[in-house]
Amino acid sequence: MSRKSRNIKYRASRRAPASGRKPSDRLSVQDMLMTREELQIFHRQFQPLFQRREQREESWLYLCGQLSDLERKTIEPMVLKLVGPDLNAIRRMQQFIGQGEWEAGTLIIYAQSLVSTWLGEDDGVVIMDGSGFPKEGRNSAGVAHQYCGHLGKIANCQEGVFLAYASRRGYAFLDERLYMPDEWFVDESRKRWKACRIPATLTFHTEPELGLEMISALTQRGVVPFRWVACDESYGKIPAFLEGIDALGKWYLAEMPSDTRVWLRTPPIEPPGPGVSGRPRIYPHVRRSAPRPIEMRALAMQLPRTAWHRRKIKEGSKGPIMVELAFVRVTPVRDGLPGPRSWAIFRRPLGSQTETKFYLSNASKECSQQELTRMVGMRWPVETAFEEGKGEAGLDHFETRTWQGWHHHMLQSFLAHLFLMRLRLLFQKKALPSPRLKPINWQHRSLKTNSNIRSTLPPSCAIISVGIMLPTVLTSNIPALSSTTAAQDIAKAKSRCNNRNLVVI
Repeated sequence: MSRKSRNIKYRASRRAPASGRKPSDRLSVQDMLMTREELQIFHRQFQPLFQRREQREESWLYLCGQLSDLERKTIEPMVLKLVGPDLNAIRRMQQFIGQGEWEAGTLIIYAQSLVSTWLGEDDGVVIMDGSGFPKEGRNSAGVAHQYCGHLGKIANCQEGVFLAYASRRGYAFLDERLYMPDEWFVDESRKRWKACRIPATLTFHTEPELGLEMISALTQRGVVPFRWVACDESYGKIPAFLEGIDALGKWYLAEMPSDTRVWLRTPPIEPPGPGVSGRPRIYPHVRRSAPRPIEMRALAMQLPRTAWHRRKIKEGSKGPIMVELAFVRVTPVRDGLPGPRSWAIFRRPLGSQTETKFYLSNASKECSQQELTRMVGMRWPVETAFEEGKGEAGLDHFETRTWQGWHHHMLQSFLAHLFLMRLRLLFQKKALPSPRLKPINWQHRSLKTNSNIRSTLPPSCAIISVGIMLPTVLTSNIPALSSTTAAQDIAKAKSRCNNRNLVVI
């Protein structure tokens, strides 16, 4: 290795993580060894789902790179850090992510079973949200000039639809879809379509349709327990989406536009039949004498002061977050007719009447205000998951252009984030034992984990947030311990254990 390469590698090893937080010395050697063992156990559960030994090795290497302290977690920097300046290794990794013939969906289903085991609760929440990934050029799958939530404006980007799971124990990603804009379904885009290896059977779906498809599959599979579905205004304003959630037997809490119209009491309906003037009514409509519906923002202004209650919706970094909430039973307008009776929830900061947020929920009349208050604060886990996924696991650090490359990278990012959540539970001593699960009917073929598979060494450190994830470290060059070499390995680990390699976010 040249002097210049050594200097670059040395500077990279001393570089602070992306958050810029100072290192910590809170971890013991036992913590580091436990982390190493947990990572090996974690990835070993997914290995039978890969059809080839090379795929298992590349997946392990990619996961280690995503858990490393690299600032930019794309393929080339990860390979340079973990393997060295090996051009063939870079090409193998690019082929594994961008063109590899392995199914990400089977691994996502298995990851969902781990989410259920580690985080599952009967009243868990599935949160649906979109996230944009800014891109240059027009050759990446699904890229278009569209609204990018990451930038907060219209930009050239890819848009993904994601499901996350949240309970009192933690949160994790569940599933994803890449949104394909309608401009990709015209004849002029067929050349790009083929270059990105997009399936020929793919048809156009809106983002709410993609989300409902994932939630329906999650319900039918029955692996992850949940009662609630939470979403923001972009999905809540689509009546068909809310009706689809209700048809699945789930409760939703959806943020709504301020001009959403509701009735305080369900108005009477006149069915089809003879009209007053002799002209027959073909469709049902609201009786003319019924009161007109009111917008939710106007209803919020009419509520008496006694209708507002001060509630804590979550714990923030600077203490509990308090808001004022009001709960009213209403009937929303659906295509000009009354919809099902629902809860209207109004939320505003303390002492403010101009920043009110509006929600609708199909929860039963017996649902307590305490439970509705808990749900109002359950939007933050998906935002935190995106922040952690992009900042710590490299969720948006990808340079592949293909359809399968996008899904492969998202799956690997989900695994990295799930492992960080697993460590959080372990350090909080809330975790159940690591399940030695065997993949069931979704694997392609029966494969036994071979003990002689070459194991890529973990990276020099894995970064976990002190405030959110709690710190941990993967020390480098520690092979699998045996009873005869444990003492020597622990002694070596102690010699390396100093503040400089205890990196946290």
